[in-house]
Amino acid sequence: MSANNARLLFTLLASLLLAACAHVPVESVSTNDREAIAARMMADIEVLASDELGGRKPGTPGEEATIAFLEQRMGEAGLVSGTGDPGSYWRMPVDLVSTRALSGQLTLTQGLNSVTVPESDAIVFTPRRRALATSGPATGVPVVFVGKGDGLVLTDAMAGAVAVMLPDPSRDVARRAALFDQRATAVLTVVPDEAAIARLRRAGSRERVRLASEDKDTLSAYITDAAMAAFMGEARWARMKADADAEDFSPIEINLAITLEAAADRREFTSYNLVGKIAGSAPDAGAVLLLGHWDHLGECGPADAEDRICKGAADNASGIAAMLELAQRLKSGPPLARDIYVLATTAEESGLLGARAFAEAPPLALTQIVAAFNFDMVSVAPAGSALGFIGRGATPLDQIIIDHAARSGRTLGDEALAASFVQRQDGAALLNAGVPTVLLSSSYGTSEILQPFLSSRYHRPSDTPAALDLSGAVEDLLLHEGLIRIIADPARYQPPAG
Repeated sequence: MSANNARLLFTLLASLLLAACAHVPVESVSTNDREAIAARMMADIEVLASDELGGRKPGTPGEEATIAFLEQRMGEAGLVSGTGDPGSYWRMPVDLVSTRALSGQLTLTQGLNSVTVPESDAIVFTPRRRALATSGPATGVPVVFVGKGDGLVLTDAMAGAVAVMLPDPSRDVARRAALFDQRATAVLTVVPDEAAIARLRRAGSRERVRLASEDKDTLSAYITDAAMAAFMGEARWARMKADADAEDFSPIEINLAITLEAAADRREFTSYNLVGKIAGSAPDAGAVLLLGHWDHLGECGPADAEDRICKGAADNASGIAAMLELAQRLKSGPPLARDIYVLATTAEESGLLGARAFAEAPPLALTQIVAAFNFDMVSVAPAGSALGFIGRGATPLDQIIIDHAARSGRTLGDEALAASFVQRQDGAALLNAGVPTVLLSSSYGTSEILQPFLSSRYHRPSDTPAALDLSGAVEDLLLHEGLIRIIADPARYQPPAG
């Protein structure tokens, strides 16, 4: 379907179903009304998951087409700008950096012995387009063996040094970060074997996207234990590793020169969160936030596949469609006291980047948000399924949600399953910033419902509109509507003091 035809289809459906959008009390929503809600949601999903939007990858033409469509839909839903910036009505810029490793080389030198380590035994990464670092006795740049530590005992003495560290998998990321925070020039990590290097090479060949505000000038290298032993001498290397296990071990400078070279494909670009608002009659009473990520993966199928576009119908065109439909129902119903903010985030698939950017620079104080509801992958379960409650136990919202679910005749699903997704969705970025945030969806109620989707369609070109079941999503949407009307009323809900 072309983009024009998809938009025409949406316009026709919206016109035919406009009357059904008038507010109907949640408890009396008929089967016909539920079907109309599903039809409106599907109209949005078919546009968002169309080939013309190319998989909605940030920084591509598909992003601009997606943003333009969502701006149109926010306006049609009766929202006003929530950015707080008159110069940017819907859009809040999110500056991003994309990198992909191209090449790297590690050379070890001791006296007259110099070896360029084979690619099977070493790899070097940089976020810059090109990086070169040399160290050793003749350069004035020390090589420091930190063992299984992070060099913090040396503090400023690590500045400019190349650190060599032994692996401690549960702590390696934090240890490298600590060394770079001390201004180490580079960090060389010794890994167990060639298989570890191969895994790192595969990971480095994939695009990595991060917030520009978190971009750091780092140079990271990895070498196998066998290659290090071969160069240093097996007996000496074994003694160094044994010394590092001692409780009183302190980092030591070693008589070794290391040269590191690396190159990367680097791109800096701006993506966008979109923020709309339904103005309440008592804005000083706080706000309720609805959020969902608009982005997906772009082309992700095999190179020889007939269809390579990952359309992301469930993940997360369905969540955006549910959020827009809910916003329109809230807007068309009885007036609300608290403001309702509607946030469509970018770059969730790259590490919750849009949500994190929102939390770092929100258009309202985060302390003003009394509750936030994330909508992500909501179209997997049929009506009557158990309700997944992601974020249970992490906010003051538990009791009001549990009570409302019970009044609505809903049963709560597998608590352990839901808990496993807390840090894997945009709500985590807000939870970590102190905002009470939950995700309520029957998609996450049981493994029997979720696992078939994850194993067959998740992050694949087969995640298409035709494969969706919106009946559970509509049921969940109506539950949200009733719940949010309670929370948006200061007379019915007040967050706990402090």
